Amino acid sequence: MRIMETITTRRSIRKFTDEPVTKEHVLAVLEAGRWAPSGLNNQPWRFLVLNARDSRKQALEGCTKYAHVVRGAQVLIVVFLDRKAKYHHEKDCQGAGACIQNMLLAIHGLGLGGVWLGEIINQEKEVHQVLGTDAEHLELMAVVALGHPASGGSSSRRELSQLMVEPF
Repeated sequence: MRIMETITTRRSIRKFTDEPVTKEHVLAVLEAGRWAPSGLNNQPWRFLVLNARDSRKQALEGCTKYAHVVRGAQVLIVVFLDRKAKYHHEKDCQGAGACIQNMLLAIHGLGLGGVWLGEIINQEKEVHQVLGTDAEHLELMAVVALGHPASGGSSSRRELSQLMVEPF
């Protein structure tokens, strides 16, 4: 796909089929995230991948009001920031956002569907407990749910003129 087409046709997909996602596709998505820009090129993101058979996946459903998305996804990519690799909180959070967006674009480009679950950070303590991860070392940024789309997504955008602080 051409990049502008990929960007403008990507949608958040919240319903998935039971068809498995290949390891090669998951690795391609992670590679896309790995290549995101970061301040000082510190690359502070860390990933934890849960497949449909991972027992922690079901427990993670209880950590978000979007349990149905977690339940239906074939793969979950939990995105953290490594607290020891960070140098500036806001800049590192921006880098994590770029990382997640790269992954969502790769998911779409591979013909898969995905969605960024950000609300789950409100339950960060519970997520760490469920996953057995170290809260002192890792800061939860989001979970990316992905799979083969069972339905399309929809979206609209404001006119560019409505987003401009002053005319260009």
